[in-house]
This record gives sequence, C-alpha cells and structure tokens, in this order.
Amino acid sequence: MIVEGFRMPQWLLEVNVVDGPVPAMIWALTALVALAVLLRRRRGWAVRAVVALTLGALVGAAAVVLVTRSGALDAPLPPPSAPWLAAGLALVGLGLVGFWKASAWRRVLAFILIVLALLSTALGINGAFGIDRTLGAVLGVSSTEALDSLTGPHQSGPQTGPVYAKWTPPSDMPTAGKVGLLTGPTGIPSSAGFVPRDASIYLPPAAQVANAPALPLVVMMMGQPGNPDPQFITEALDAMASQHQGLAPIVIVADQLGDPNSNPICTDSTTFGGVSTYVNKDIVDYAKAHLNILTDPQYWTIAGYSNGGGCAFKWAAEYPKIWGNVASISGEEFGGSEDPATAVQQAFNGDQAAFEAAKPAAILARNPGAYAGHVAVFTAGENDPDYVNAAQRASAEAQAAGFDTTTYVVPGADHVVTALRGGLPKAFEILYPRLGLSKP
Repeated sequence: MIVEGFRMPQWLLEVNVVDGPVPAMIWALTALVALAVLLRRRRGWAVRAVVALTLGALVGAAAVVLVTRSGALDAPLPPPSAPWLAAGLALVGLGLVGFWKASAWRRVLAFILIVLALLSTALGINGAFGIDRTLGAVLGVSSTEALDSLTGPHQSGPQTGPVYAKWTPPSDMPTAGKVGLLTGPTGIPSSAGFVPRDASIYLPPAAQVANAPALPLVVMMMGQPGNPDPQFITEALDAMASQHQGLAPIVIVADQLGDPNSNPICTDSTTFGGVSTYVNKDIVDYAKAHLNILTDPQYWTIAGYSNGGGCAFKWAAEYPKIWGNVASISGEEFGGSEDPATAVQQAFNGDQAAFEAAKPAAILARNPGAYAGHVAVFTAGENDPDYVNAAQRASAEAQAAGFDTTTYVVPGADHVVTALRGGLPKAFEILYPRLGLSKP
C-alpha cells in the first residue's frame, strides 16, 4: 500500500487503533509526560497550571457544543467525544503554559505533551466512533490484500428451491469468510467517468469449496466520510454463516463516493461522474461475469450504511429489476438530505426539480406495481433520533409502494459503530429466508 509515496507495510496498516494495545500505550505515555510537566517548582506555577487546564477543558467543551449545534457531522457526537475533547485540550493548555520560564528540556517536554495530547484525543474520539478501526482505515488506505483471481461463474439457469435445502457442507470447508481487494486484474472497471476507490469482496465459507453452490449477491456501501471497508459486513455474515452451514451471500463492498470528502448524491452528474452507472451497471455486469451467484433479483440485495444506506434505498427504488431487496442501516432518507442546497448545485446543476425527482419517494411513485414481493429493511440506533425518523419515513414510503418492510430500532445504539453492529445482523436475520439461506 502507498501513502503519499511511502510504501507502508501490511502489518502497520492493520494496527488496531481502537481495541488494541497501541491506544492504551499512547494514553499511558501521555499521562506520564503530563505528570512530568505538571511537577515543577516555580513560584506561581501551580496557579498557571490550574488555569491552563481549566481553560483548555472549557475550550474542548465549547467545541463539542459548537459541533453539535452547527450540525456539522449530521449526527450526534458519540457520548465519549465530549470528555475526550475536554481532557485533551486541557492537556494542550498545560503544554502551552509549560513553556513559561522553562529550561530547554522542559520546553521539549511541553512540546511532546502537546503532540501526545492531540494524538490521544484523536484516538479517543476515533474509538468513540468505532468505524475506522485500523491505521489503514484512518489513513484511508485499505489494509485488505488484493484478490489474485476469481474463478468465474459456475452455474446458470433458474434457481430450483432454496440453497439451504440442497446444501451439505464438505468436511474441508473453511470456518470463516475470505476477504479480498478487487484491484488490478480483478478490479471493477468504471464506464461513465466516476473514479471509485477499489472495491472488496467477501466470499463466505460455502463459496470457498469445490462445487460451491451459487449464492445470493449483496452490494454494500459505507458512509460519508468513510471508506469501502468490508470489516463490519464480514463480521455480521461470518456470524450468520457459522449458524447456517457456512452459507452467506457473496458481497461486493463498493465505493459510492470516489473520495471520502465527496458526496455524489447517488446520481450520475457532470461534477462527479457516473456513480449510479458504476453501481447499477458496471458492478452488475462484473458480478454476473465473474461470480458464482444466483441471478434472480430475489437473491440480490443492495445495502448501505448512512450515506450508503440512502443510496441503497434510492437505487432499490430506481432499479427494481436488479435489486429485489434493500437494507438501509442508519441510512439517509434521500441523497443530499444533510445539505440539500449543496446537493442541488453540485449534482444537479442547480435544478431543484431534478433533485426532487431523484428522491426515493418520487421514484417509487413513478413505478407503481414494480415492488411486489420486494423486501426492505430499515434500521437506526435508539439514540440517533433524526435517523430513526428517517428510517420510519423511508419504511412507510417503501411499504406504500409495495415492499415488504421491516423497521428496527437498535437498542442503545447511536449513529456509529453500534448502529452497524446492531443493524447489519438484524437485517440479515430478516433477509436470510428470502435469500434461500435458512428456513422461513
């Protein structure tokens, strides 16, 4: 992997920056350096230190209030963010005042404290969100190794009965799914000007054996800002596969952004290129040509989290002959809902009517009768009220159009990692019988 011209080793990209020992070591080092800065004999130092710590903490608290009230993140900050900001900026304040009438070595120590305090705060807040769990994910560089090859489709023709009913796992079947980066010879070409980051693929245990059965397909998209990271859907489906004889869908985790800070609003545009064409034509063609999958729309699911969930709902409405199912995990009600004015200008060239026509509700209304038998699952965290409301509205729109819908509020969850780890398992629990992977 390459980051700004530097080739980072795989092990470094895979360093866990949420649950592993690295954050704990950095936090402990920060505390030790803070103690060293604090222990100083000079008249007036104690008062200055207390004032600096207090002012820093107040700045951190003010930053939380500002971010929350401005809606800059389009979702509530995870609860641990406030104490991390307050504590981190308090230590930055201590570091700054540590330069006061200090010797050279104490100034170096104060500078180190400022750097460590900022790093510790970043690690703490990142851990509170829980989405970017490795150094590679934080840097926007995939730590997934490239997949060398795909064997191509093995079966064709109509599906005769559910997969689970005629499947006996062989003794040599792996116990976990395999994940690979689709890049180079195995990459998915984009035909309409959209430049995606590399997709990845999840192959469940049942897909990794000789004479593997044709399996359902899922296309999954993550949030914005964010990366096309397969970790969370891999966790969910490995757990499901362990309970269902190794059976799970094959998953392509795709990029609907092109850049973590861009938002193409789930639509082809001159600004961002053909993102809809990429997902609904290029990926579809690629899957049919390269994967051992069932081709009936009943077995195809488009899924997403947050921004990806909004795109999934839109495209399930727009392409009912491709996607028989949709799973929106804390999804936006429609693309651009967090900043409609910017969406209209960037993706629709200022055409408000085109923006309105691209909303799922408008698309559903234009296709009466097209969704009979289709399944839609909408989830959101209990502590994420705006997205709970969005899920309920989207579910009502889908149900009125003919979808068989389920809305699930994840107990105790907010908009970040808890939403994914609560929403994805529930969605596939509902979808498994529909996909022929378990008994109804």
